[in-house]
Amino acid sequence: MEGNTTPRGKYAWTATVGEKGQIVIPKQARELFGIKPGDTLLLLGDEQLGIAIPPKSEFELLGERIFGGDNK
Repeated sequence: MEGNTTPRGKYAWTATVGEKGQIVIPKQARELFGIKPGDTLLLLGDEQLGIAIPPKSEFELLGERIFGGDNK
C-alpha cells in the first residue's frame, strides 16, 4: 500500500462503552472539535445508518433546519 489513503478531513476513532453506558471521546477528537468537560452534545440516531454526534458549530444550523429560519 502506498501512502495514506484516508481522505483529508476524515477521521475514525473507537470508544468503549462502560457499564453505565458512558463513552470516552478520544483526546484527538475532543481537541479537533473543541469539546470541553461540561459541554452538551447532540446525538442523532438512525436505525439503519447509526449514531452521529455533530460538532457544536452545527447546532444552530440544525435548529434552523428543524424549526425553520428566522421567524421574527
